[in-house]
Amino acid sequence: MGKGFYISKAVAIVCVVAAVAATAIIIALSVVYSQEKSKNLEDPVATGEPVTTTPSTPKDPWQFYRLPDTLAPSSYNVTLWPRLTPNADGLYIFTGHSTVIFKCVKDTDLILIHSNKLNLTTFEGHLAKLTGLNGAPAPTLKTTWLEVPTQFLVIQVSSPLKAGNTYQLYTEFVGELADDLGGFYRSEYTEDGVKKVVATTQMQPTDARKAFPCFDEPAMKAVFHMTLIHPLDTVALSNGMNNEPINITMDGQKVKQTSFEPTEIMSTYLLAFVVSDFTYISSGPGAKVLIRIWARRKAIEEGQGDYALEKTGPILSFFENYYNSPYPLSKSDQIALPDFSAGAMENWGLITYRETALLYNPGVSSNGDKEWVATVIAHELAHMWFGNLVTTRWWNDLWLNEGFATYVSYLGADYAEPTWNMKDLIVLNEIIGVMGVDALASSHPLSSKEEDIQRPEQITQLFDSITYSKGAAVLRMLSEFITEAVFSQGLHTYLEEFKYKNTVYQDLWRHLQMAVDKAGIKLPHPLEEIMNRWILQMGLPVVTINTQTGAISQKHFLVDPDSVVDRPSEYNYEWFVPVTYIKTGAAEQQYWLVQKEATNKDMALGANDWLVANINMKGFYRVNYDDGNWERLLNKLNSQPKDIPVINRAQIIDDAFNLARARIVDVTLALRTTKFLDKEVEYMPWETTTRNLNYFYLMFDRSEVYGPMQAYIKKQVTPLFEHFRDITLNWTKIPDGHTDQYNQVNAISLACSTGVQGCRELTTKWFKEWMANPADNKINVNLKTTVYCNAIAAGGVEEWDFAWAMFKNATIASEAEKIMYALSCTRQPWLLNRYLEYCLDPDKIRKQDATATINYIADNAVGQPLAWDFIRAQWDHIFNDYGGGSMSFGRLISGVTERFSTEFDYNQLLQFKEDNADQLGSAATSFEQALERTKANINWVALNKKPVLDWFNSETSPAV
Repeated sequence: MGKGFYISKAVAIVCVVAAVAATAIIIALSVVYSQEKSKNLEDPVATGEPVTTTPSTPKDPWQFYRLPDTLAPSSYNVTLWPRLTPNADGLYIFTGHSTVIFKCVKDTDLILIHSNKLNLTTFEGHLAKLTGLNGAPAPTLKTTWLEVPTQFLVIQVSSPLKAGNTYQLYTEFVGELADDLGGFYRSEYTEDGVKKVVATTQMQPTDARKAFPCFDEPAMKAVFHMTLIHPLDTVALSNGMNNEPINITMDGQKVKQTSFEPTEIMSTYLLAFVVSDFTYISSGPGAKVLIRIWARRKAIEEGQGDYALEKTGPILSFFENYYNSPYPLSKSDQIALPDFSAGAMENWGLITYRETALLYNPGVSSNGDKEWVATVIAHELAHMWFGNLVTTRWWNDLWLNEGFATYVSYLGADYAEPTWNMKDLIVLNEIIGVMGVDALASSHPLSSKEEDIQRPEQITQLFDSITYSKGAAVLRMLSEFITEAVFSQGLHTYLEEFKYKNTVYQDLWRHLQMAVDKAGIKLPHPLEEIMNRWILQMGLPVVTINTQTGAISQKHFLVDPDSVVDRPSEYNYEWFVPVTYIKTGAAEQQYWLVQKEATNKDMALGANDWLVANINMKGFYRVNYDDGNWERLLNKLNSQPKDIPVINRAQIIDDAFNLARARIVDVTLALRTTKFLDKEVEYMPWETTTRNLNYFYLMFDRSEVYGPMQAYIKKQVTPLFEHFRDITLNWTKIPDGHTDQYNQVNAISLACSTGVQGCRELTTKWFKEWMANPADNKINVNLKTTVYCNAIAAGGVEEWDFAWAMFKNATIASEAEKIMYALSCTRQPWLLNRYLEYCLDPDKIRKQDATATINYIADNAVGQPLAWDFIRAQWDHIFNDYGGGSMSFGRLISGVTERFSTEFDYNQLLQFKEDNADQLGSAATSFEQALERTKANINWVALNKKPVLDWFNSETSPAV
């Protein structure tokens, strides 16, 4: 799956700080990628059938959450009829019937098959029909019921099913086509004043059972024969190629019936089907693989699918070469949905997307939007092999599936857009952010024990930044130290052996070890031993290098050194670390640190030499140095910064700030790493700085530190602002480079927020010109988010209401998203409260966007307490009405509590957690992380407020 809550890159890179006199509103300097998808399942609904209650200690098979190993499905034949208009009760429903053919593996008198929120038809007093195949007799049904807590249809038979025999189970059912963004659900939009309804799906991880009874586990692969019945003016899509629809009459209605070619053998979570009145563009005749981009008719007519069509073919070809394996299907449909909980979903042959992840309009969308489309398409296409063709056996290894797709998506996007430096941007987009998460005592290992991941909510919690971004980081590190060519070769043999099957991560290590041995690469330990330390224990090391002696050591890095790590590790938080480094005048070298302490004489330096480790941040670790080397690095940055690779200039800043938070180095050392920025024009060091200074804003924006801090940032950013003003000929052209376009946004955002002369007047003028002529928005597409935000922060209700009207009228999703973010920038509390109320009205803010919008408001210093009060007051409604995929509770808690830094905040959070102990769902881990962060913030502020204030004062006071 594409990473859950996806904001466009245009919004993600905006570093907007809107300062308004003494009561300034600090809007987050950086809205970084959120890599979490959390989709809490709703409470089961009553079905009208007998229900048993699962005791605390399961005794019967149906009281466990996992399927027994007695039955194995081979194929399904499913017919579904979604109603795109409400019935007399105002409900949207679907009806259907399903036949599953399965083999009995072990004698059993029990059939367990998943079914959730389906009203099953009764046949002679039972909820299913059982038939024997190939001459096998079928026992009569003894009793059937729905076990709601574990989401099973339970069928007890009068005599055992016999191992080796084949049977088929038939069910008929009615389900609700709800707007909960999970299972078979509805998406609504308005076009030309007409409300339209789409019936679509999101099955991952455990929602196929909401569409029809099925063996809903990834190892239970089968072939699916799908048939959809749908209105005459609609088209139906599924994983297989659609056959020509036929017109039939059902229940007195004239409808279409579309059947599909059978799928390849695959997991239930990859099943997809859509009914809509969408249209498409496609690859030309003669293409090896038919590629179709589907979307709303107006979106296709406006050319919003053209870029996706242009890039899908090359990215697909790239992965065929990378895996040395042909794409196994005849077509690749990709469809943009108005309502979708994740960023995208890799359904085999029918990939579903948020509109912002597939559609691109050159006249309205930014370069960040374009990058987003390229990387998400690459992520999903990577899954066609890694995840779909070969699937991990159980969800405890989700990291391998999603971390891998995240890593290679940057390779695919780099192939499609070779001038963008995508292989470098993975550091900013994935690695730096997740290092902060993994430095918490409440983090978790990449790979869990299978027995620890049982319930749907436990599975859901795995869709987080550790799984996606740390997974990508450690696989990138592995690819670097064995080389990409060897990595690719290992993937090829892995895919060949396990195609159409299921695996565990050890299978991949075995194939990569074979490739390493064949290439003659020498490693200090077998590859599995090296990698197990990165995936079976949480956290990351900080590597400390003493350049006087060559001593090198490692230690578990915790951002709060006082936090208690209560998760044991058989490896005692020790890693095998591939330490790459350069030193004065020398080429890059690598040293394996395979114990806690060692000595590498090559790292001992002369008096004037310097050393930088973890070149281009290829390894997942932080680096600390002796005081002398830190000073020489600071001098080098201030005198000849380009002698240090640009990624490492960013890394030095990020490591220093995080080491300071962990009390390993002095906070003033971290601040000193930013002094060279008045000479820096590259994006990565500036972006890293804004993200780290964002923490200072969160902690100090309501204190006396704020003024001197603003003055210092103003001094540093003014040359950058002037640089971009000059190279864009006074803002009349767009910078040539991809990352230069991003850094122009940083320049304007920081300049406006700190009061650089002419900046706010510039953005306000552009916004006023748009207000005067709404049909002709001349604001540079890359600058829209920061212009909108600054103008709304500086304005009042007139600007806000204008932007709201533009948001409601926007026909391009990426444009709507930019405005949605900017609306949170107002300094008017009543407008922010109104906006919060809108978040629980799907007619105003789509359910898929509710979490993001509340978090945007919480990013605003004025909005944060409002958002916190709102969440507490509305939690019951949010939990019960916005579950099932429409809101990420974990991300919500993390965002709204980000500023917490007092004992009062901590006690409020603790009280809220206790008051809602039975309604936390997948947010349980986020509450623990929020409590840990808050306690760390309290300690950090107490320790650092005075030295930070003194340093900013010293840097901005006039020389005497």
